[in-house]
Amino acid sequence: MKSNFVPKRKKLGEMLVSQGLITPDQLTQFLRTQKGTSTPLGRILVEKGILTEEGMTRILGEQLGIPQVWLRKGLIDGRIVNILPKEKALRFQVIPMFKVNNVLTLATADPHSIFVFDEVSKITNLVVQPALCRTDDILDAIKEYYREDLDMEDVMSKVEDVNLEVVTSITEKETTELAEMAEGSPVVNLTNTILLKAIRDGVSDIHFEPQRKKFRILVRIDGLRYDFMSPKIEMHAPIVSRLKIMGNLDIAERRLPQDGRIQVKVDGRTVDLRFASMPGIYGEKVVLRVLDRSKAVLDLNKLGFDTEILNRFKTILKRPYGLILVCGPTGSGKTTTLYSAIKMLSCVEKNIITIEDPVEYQLDDINQNQIKDSIGLNFARFLKHALRQDPDIILVGEIRDKETAEIAIQASLTGHLVLSSLHTNDSPSAITRLLEMGIEPYLISSALIACQAQRLVRRICPECRTSFYPSEVVLKELGIDKSDNVRLPKGKGCSACYDSGFKGRIGIYELLEMDEGLQSLILTNPTVDVLNKYLNGKGHRRLKELGYEKVIQGETSVEEVRRITFVDG
Repeated sequence: MKSNFVPKRKKLGEMLVSQGLITPDQLTQFLRTQKGTSTPLGRILVEKGILTEEGMTRILGEQLGIPQVWLRKGLIDGRIVNILPKEKALRFQVIPMFKVNNVLTLATADPHSIFVFDEVSKITNLVVQPALCRTDDILDAIKEYYREDLDMEDVMSKVEDVNLEVVTSITEKETTELAEMAEGSPVVNLTNTILLKAIRDGVSDIHFEPQRKKFRILVRIDGLRYDFMSPKIEMHAPIVSRLKIMGNLDIAERRLPQDGRIQVKVDGRTVDLRFASMPGIYGEKVVLRVLDRSKAVLDLNKLGFDTEILNRFKTILKRPYGLILVCGPTGSGKTTTLYSAIKMLSCVEKNIITIEDPVEYQLDDINQNQIKDSIGLNFARFLKHALRQDPDIILVGEIRDKETAEIAIQASLTGHLVLSSLHTNDSPSAITRLLEMGIEPYLISSALIACQAQRLVRRICPECRTSFYPSEVVLKELGIDKSDNVRLPKGKGCSACYDSGFKGRIGIYELLEMDEGLQSLILTNPTVDVLNKYLNGKGHRRLKELGYEKVIQGETSVEEVRRITFVDG
């Protein structure tokens, strides 16, 4: 079969002039140089510093009508790379990306290699559709994806300098075949390689998911999941067993969920991995929560607070007693905010006690405790005992039931500062949640001093950051006059950000501080609509409004704020 791809050639020089990259006079000068040296015009522009390699790739793609992509995890289907032999991929510097019906999308750095496309089409018996990528990215992908599809022994014999070691000492006495396989060096090295790469990429969670005919590994970065690796399905059981051995868990138990903790050393620092398994119809799914203390930002000044809200929050934290609630869904940064708060308050004069499930980060000079439901040591019971330890400040990881809420409120009314979290969408809902639990309105009114709702929004990637002129609809949504000629930021997507256009996250915070009017309103057992009406009259700033301020400041995008605040648009 012959490739059906026919390049749609435009004049390169005219494109460069029309895009303002060079002037007509410069084009004339460069064309003379090209005629005298026979050097391609694109190469001349790169050597002169007019264009980067990436910029030249983009222009060539536009010239020939070929899309440009950034190779990343999830963009290549590991199951079809072997449709083209590795030696051919290396020789042509191409790699199959994915196949739809009889069309094969092929990553290439040379859009003019028609003979290569024809050769790949003959080998695969498919129609080839090229996609422009950087040469280095293609070579890295060849090394990674072809390596994954080799036999396990071949793969791991080539793994060198995997700088990862298990900290927790293990005495493994299992003699089963699976245990022996899990302790074998190929499985150990492959597992270490997965953990090492994930930790270095800054992931928050690693998912090991068995499917009917495949085994896939996914990672969560900045709140979203991405494909990471697809080892052979036969590797699932040995890898899971190896992880259980590292966490000192029972590898023979595959019918019940198990929880554990693994500590590893990566590049000279200690990283905690929280292990959780769950049996499924195709085998155990395992999720590792990565707790890298070296990357944890536990400083209120660096979390993205609006200056005015930050100053108010710090003032509230200095109160001698009362209840402070931090609210938001899972993954909104509540734990980080609470840790940062008690770290700011930590001093020798203050006895700070935490009750957590689990303890995510170990802090110096703080008395941290983990609940143990299996022996009846839950939040409520632990909190009762904590009050006998002469505390000044108590951090309760989460208020889950009426009993815990009542004890926390009583503690705050008897001279203790109590910090905790609730799973509610906004700060007024925290009040109604306590009322729904059955807490008396007068207790809430007396004890609660502040509720803070929060979200984490992804930041525009600095590597591929660009800007655009927004539509009138978006300007109106942001409250900006269309005559202001405003440009808003966006990320194009690159290899540094998994082609997402975002890298890293920043918080937005809605702080609700109690005042006399709100305390009186709580006594009437109000609905959330009544509370919102009162707050709107007070000019209370909501999460959506605060998020749009981050857009105007160039930190994030309108779409990202809509996503995390559940705004349609």
